[in-house]
Amino acid sequence: MSSAPIGLFDSGIGGLTVLKSVRAQLPHENFIYLGDTARLPYGSKSPETIMRYLQQNINFLVDRRVKSVVVACNSASSVLVGRSDLKFSVPVYNVIEPGAQVAVDTSKTKRIGVLGTRATIAGGAYQQAIAKISPDAEVFVQACPLLVPLVEEGWDTDPITNLVVYRYLQPLVAKQIDTLILGCTHYPFLRDAIGRVAGPTVQLVDSAQAIAKMLEADSKNEEAQPDGQIELLVTDSSPSFQEVAARLMSPYKLPAIQQIDL
Repeated sequence: MSSAPIGLFDSGIGGLTVLKSVRAQLPHENFIYLGDTARLPYGSKSPETIMRYLQQNINFLVDRRVKSVVVACNSASSVLVGRSDLKFSVPVYNVIEPGAQVAVDTSKTKRIGVLGTRATIAGGAYQQAIAKISPDAEVFVQACPLLVPLVEEGWDTDPITNLVVYRYLQPLVAKQIDTLILGCTHYPFLRDAIGRVAGPTVQLVDSAQAIAKMLEADSKNEEAQPDGQIELLVTDSSPSFQEVAARLMSPYKLPAIQQIDL
């Protein structure tokens, strides 16, 4: 299955930040991206519901004959981490553990902040992952339920979004963190706004780059073409989705968006 595509899924558009990083790292690979836009956001739903969506999405991608799956969603990854009882027919990667490792490697003071959805923060996945790597690290968390809808609406540069980012981030800045995990794949859209509030002494960590390097080590495509293909699937579509997706994927050309039912 070396020439088979790599599958990725997220609740919406945010996972395209992961796809873009992985595409840059592995330009010869083929990809299938699934945005479960009809059921977003995942971050406000129960762990049981998120787990059901996760299994449906993975099974869908496996049926499309992918060779591996990236759970490009922090909320879904948070319910997957530590579930050794779950078995799939292909390797499945989460974005929590790579992000935690990069944060620990980056932080000098071991005071690490995490921004995430309610589900990610309540699940404690980042706190547990960081504690396993560095037991002496202090982790400060902040749930940010309004950020995903603002990004999906295409308001990543809107003044209202800047105010919301400031409101969420101030308590973490007050804790004198030196590293901040963007614990949702939507949040890199807001890197500029978050960076302005966090200040120049705080390093921002995006799991997308870490997972891209991990995939590079594990993936082999002996039948690679000069440029791999991207298939983009969504469970619901809107003009704003296509506009924001095209801006995010630049300089890569946005493939035709296909709407599907799970």
